[in-house]
Amino acid sequence: MKKIILGVATASILFACKTQNVTETKPEQPTLASINLVDVEDDKVWVTVDPDRFTTDSTTFYIPKTVPGTYSTDNYGKFSENFKAINYKGEEMPFIKVDENSWTITKAKDLDKVMYQVNDSFDWEDEGGVYSMAGTNILKDKNFLLNLHGFVGYFEKTKEKSFRLEILRPADLIPGTALEVDQTINGQTSETKTDVYNLDRYFEVIDNPIMYSSPDTTSFMVEDMKVLINVYSPNGKFSAESLRPNMEKMIRAQKKFLGDINSTDKYAILVYLSATPGEEDAGNFGALEHHTSTVVVMPETMEAAALDKSMTDIVSHEFFHIITPLGIHSKEVHYFDYNDPKMSQHLWLYEGVTEYFANLFQVNQGLISNQEFYDRMVDKINISKRFDDTVPFTVMSKNILTDEYKDSYYNVYQKGALIGMALDIRLRELSGGKMGILDLMKKLNAKYGKDKPFDDDQLISDIVELTYPQIQNFFDTYITGTTPIPYNEFFAKAGIEEKEVMSEVGYFLKGQTPYITANQETMQIMFRNNIELNTFHKALEIQGGDTVKSINGTEYNIKNVYDLISASNEWKEDDAITMTIIRDGEEMKLQGKITKPMDNEMKMVEIQNADSEQMELRNAWLKG
Repeated sequence: MKKIILGVATASILFACKTQNVTETKPEQPTLASINLVDVEDDKVWVTVDPDRFTTDSTTFYIPKTVPGTYSTDNYGKFSENFKAINYKGEEMPFIKVDENSWTITKAKDLDKVMYQVNDSFDWEDEGGVYSMAGTNILKDKNFLLNLHGFVGYFEKTKEKSFRLEILRPADLIPGTALEVDQTINGQTSETKTDVYNLDRYFEVIDNPIMYSSPDTTSFMVEDMKVLINVYSPNGKFSAESLRPNMEKMIRAQKKFLGDINSTDKYAILVYLSATPGEEDAGNFGALEHHTSTVVVMPETMEAAALDKSMTDIVSHEFFHIITPLGIHSKEVHYFDYNDPKMSQHLWLYEGVTEYFANLFQVNQGLISNQEFYDRMVDKINISKRFDDTVPFTVMSKNILTDEYKDSYYNVYQKGALIGMALDIRLRELSGGKMGILDLMKKLNAKYGKDKPFDDDQLISDIVELTYPQIQNFFDTYITGTTPIPYNEFFAKAGIEEKEVMSEVGYFLKGQTPYITANQETMQIMFRNNIELNTFHKALEIQGGDTVKSINGTEYNIKNVYDLISASNEWKEDDAITMTIIRDGEEMKLQGKITKPMDNEMKMVEIQNADSEQMELRNAWLKG
């Protein structure tokens, strides 16, 4: 065990004992959780959790196994070590480590506090199997990404009691968060400060991530909502101000699309940009939603235009979570059990409809064209076909944490969104264009809302009651039933048909289908030999199976494949290109000019002679 020298202020927090006078009746005290971001050793920080006095003989302390929004078993307790239980005399007490995430203290009446060290997930091999956006970073004096479920635990039967969070931090690092700092206490030197946050229950602790870093922040108002952007870009490639124009345009469009739905007056976007993806730094990218904020993790190596596009798609998805499940949700979500979770049947609603809205609002508000929207939906159809299309979505959702279904989670963003699309079209058809899925969400929000969860088995009946009797058959057939959705039939209702066309694709991606793959032994990039290559590849005489060594003098492999994709987005037609490849063991140079990559695709396109009924439904669906 390595020793850590604690600062004076920290030592007083960790070892100050409560009074032992138990005869006096005192008001219930909040659980005090303290995090020391000053005395960091080997990328580990000390955490102390100090509860009110226990009246039971024993208690168990938990760090979450699973948290809302991830739908995976992550065991955040594995990042903790050197666990100690301390009594009122300041002495260590015996405890039993039950599993990775829980510790039982038998003499609970003598327990003053527990303390332990926390590692960050970004440094672990494969990040401990945790999604980066739900992970943690500890980089002394530079950056602390506090997804608090990775730091702060709770005692049994205390989740609904109040918490006081105290964070000791370097004075020159500021908090990025949607939380209000209730108090900032100056340290005994000018180099440290302690931020104090008072929270109503444990859920509010983990629902409010905080990122401490050097000041790089901006804000703007959208109607009556304040939006904060905090950015950590280690090499200074991006800033909060550089990301602001695109984020402001997007959120203004979202608010206009949502209309009178207004669930928060403050929203924080915390952006962590990974300098060396996968090399002791965040290696998978995306975002994790919270009621009033989102944590976004992306590679810093991206070009500005590509980052803006990705941020639009990712952050818009997370922002729409204010509708569901943050607003509309079942009891399984509202009373979430972090260490023995019971999952809801309705991932099609929580993630699927949210993903659908993240695309629909863009065509609705003119940010993308009708055709681009159709292309996105077709991409989702193609990817969803990789999964078993006959499994009832409610069954998969309810059992998403099991070995049988956990690998189907990605399909939630594919078929889940397509369920939203098909339901939207059907509602528009039944209502003569007057009612769509957003109107349904507003009705559900009025019936339930963030403080009134629904019964999981009751939701479909409620939806039918709020809409049309025919919607029961839709659910029975396509969501709780085993029948695949006939997408072409739903598109046809809006005057859209499938047709093979030659269209522009990416240099290395055709929608979400890559032209390249990785040689797992050599970590080199190869062109796939089981796919038709595009016109750019053919003009350069690339063949399936060719290994990429370098392009225009820059060497590429799987570690910097993101750089290759980003760089190709900036290529200009008619510029010279030299690609060094290895074919059949022989190194070759392919030279030519950059041309627009084209490929044959099956696309959904608008029927030129669509009738008035089809056109009216299409307009109501996309623009209503």
